[in-house]
Amino acid sequence: MLKHKLVSVSVACILLAFNGLLNATELRLLRFGPVGEEKPGLVDAQNLIRDLSAFVDDITPDQLSDAALERIAQIPINQLPVIEGDPRIGVPLTGIGKIIAIGFNYVNHAAEMAVELPTEPLVFMKATSALTGPFDNVIQPRNGRKLDYESELVIVIGRRAQYISEEEAFDYIAGFTVGHDVSERAFQRERGGQFTKGKSADTFAPVGPYLVTRDNIEDVQSLSIWSEVNGEMRQQGNTTDMVFGVKEIVSHLSHFMTLNPGDIIFTGTPAGVGDGMDPPSYLTPGDVVRVGVEGLSSQRQTIEASH
Repeated sequence: MLKHKLVSVSVACILLAFNGLLNATELRLLRFGPVGEEKPGLVDAQNLIRDLSAFVDDITPDQLSDAALERIAQIPINQLPVIEGDPRIGVPLTGIGKIIAIGFNYVNHAAEMAVELPTEPLVFMKATSALTGPFDNVIQPRNGRKLDYESELVIVIGRRAQYISEEEAFDYIAGFTVGHDVSERAFQRERGGQFTKGKSADTFAPVGPYLVTRDNIEDVQSLSIWSEVNGEMRQQGNTTDMVFGVKEIVSHLSHFMTLNPGDIIFTGTPAGVGDGMDPPSYLTPGDVVRVGVEGLSSQRQTIEASH
């Protein structure tokens, strides 16, 4: 089990090196390369990408246990080649089994959407086919006319969780990353059924750039979270405003479904989405969206017309 320790939020995303070894509690893991050909890597103290492929085949659910992360940490940093240039960054892990999401989980977002605060987490799913890299284009689906953005903290499960308590929850978390819960509001609310239809088009789940191991964050319930569209700040929130916090979400879900290593959980978004504006302001092709979470870096996507 990894020892929890406090790390200054201002340096929460920085890897430390000691005697050529990494500290497992401060790993930033990622995958880089063309779509379908991604290689495993990590980011060092100088923000350089280091190639892990000589030591691990990929960043998979098998690499998310505390023991596996400790093994990665023991690899001498000087044995990892530096990747030159500006490679494409993919989703930071492969083999994601489930994408679970929590709706209306910030007090101010529930208010702007004119819904009552949920008494239990509102749970929906996103299709895994929606996964895409954090800097890849987001494609407007055919007949989509109400495209919207949602910046989110994402939990990455590292250990099989079933019927666990809130007090145990962090022992089952490998780390955190940034998620963009792209939404098509007409599909979500005007086409019948559940939220899933409006949340699952291809490219509707950008994730990354890094998987930041859990102890790298001093207090996950005190992180700023934001988004901007075409340079205009839209969302400015903080995870302290969650209706249900990280440990509550993980424990709650584990009583309704088994959480497996590699499952990811989108934890909700703060106020400031396009659908909540008066009048609503939806995304159109050519718009540039940035989303980010303190200590976890940020994403950038351009909206692309449907194919």
